[in-house]
Amino acid sequence: MITPSSEPARLDGLDALRGFALLLGVVLHAAMAYTPFPMWVVADAQTSPVAAALFFAIHLFRMTTFFLIAGLFAHMMIGRRGVGGFIRDRLSRIAGPLAVFWGPVLAAIVAVLIWVAVINNGGTMPEGPPPPPLTVQTFPLTHLWFLWVLLILYAALLILRAPFAVMDRKGGCGRAMDRLTGALIGPWTPAVLAAPLAVALYLTPNWIPFFGIPTPDTGLVPNPAALTAFGLAFGFGALIDRRRDLLNRIGSLWAPFTAMALGTGTAAFILSGGAAPDMTPVTAPQTKAGMAALYAFAVYAGALAATALALRFASGVSGVRRYLADASYWIYIVHLPLVMVGQVLMLGLDWPWFAKLAAVIAGVMIVSLITYELLIRHSFMGRWLNGRRVPWRRAPVIAAAPAE
Repeated sequence: MITPSSEPARLDGLDALRGFALLLGVVLHAAMAYTPFPMWVVADAQTSPVAAALFFAIHLFRMTTFFLIAGLFAHMMIGRRGVGGFIRDRLSRIAGPLAVFWGPVLAAIVAVLIWVAVINNGGTMPEGPPPPPLTVQTFPLTHLWFLWVLLILYAALLILRAPFAVMDRKGGCGRAMDRLTGALIGPWTPAVLAAPLAVALYLTPNWIPFFGIPTPDTGLVPNPAALTAFGLAFGFGALIDRRRDLLNRIGSLWAPFTAMALGTGTAAFILSGGAAPDMTPVTAPQTKAGMAALYAFAVYAGALAATALALRFASGVSGVRRYLADASYWIYIVHLPLVMVGQVLMLGLDWPWFAKLAAVIAGVMIVSLITYELLIRHSFMGRWLNGRRVPWRRAPVIAAAPAE
């Protein structure tokens, strides 16, 4: 656990959870090919309700957890490096990879989409309408949308922080905010955070409860529900960094948070149709309000449970966790085309769904980790993506024994 007198320079548990949230994206996208209902460009003949439940569970809490930790780390970096250093770092390590990798990743995804279309059309390229022109509304951010949303939230944090930095010279407003943050932390925290998201989900047109928070992967303006969910988590994380002593309290609540997450998450899954969800938008006002409130509560209960479990059980130093946390950024950037290729290669095999899923995940991880080790970790790319370059280990030089 974290104590004020021995606060580590690196919050290993939260850093491991940040990496874990990114790596779960590999599992989520791989599972989408094996759900009993079509929800992905690659639809395998081998399916299972378990794959649908796996998708629902991961989608429920993963990115909200990521943005909570991102907010905490962003506020921490501003305190360490100042506003100028923070801006330079984020432009380099967030905006830079988005600008550099977006084009190649999109091209790879389009290539796999063409491959799938040819397979489904008996070996020939089908005719279809041309793609829509790139506009603010249609811009395909792909799975790299989280980098774009991070940049928006970084800008919002700096803008909202600026007046307090100028006017609150004596720190009175800051102390009041810190006391309010302390009062926010307790078994009631998911309900408090869920209220704005419940309203945003209720106001979302054509909302399908099974898909929860609409993914802002298309368009440069995130949808209100996603901006509310991730913005609240990001801001909450920034407030927690001002009161890092509260991490102990969050860690101590791992059991109630986990119980609430499992209970409300299971209820939301069942009420949204379970393994055979209703893919039509919910329209009845009372039903929609109830589902929005339940799902929003489950989102933050899940994020807080994951955070508390990481603080309680993964705060120790681990070389494996540290390595995977460092590699997770690269893995997430390159994983989606690799997942799609793996799913296509599995189509002709008469394997059970779980074997195909495991093979896709294993193949993506092997390729991603090998390329990370050989191309990223020990090169200038490692400094660019992870903030540091790890030198290759050299065999120790053994001095020759003097001649007798």
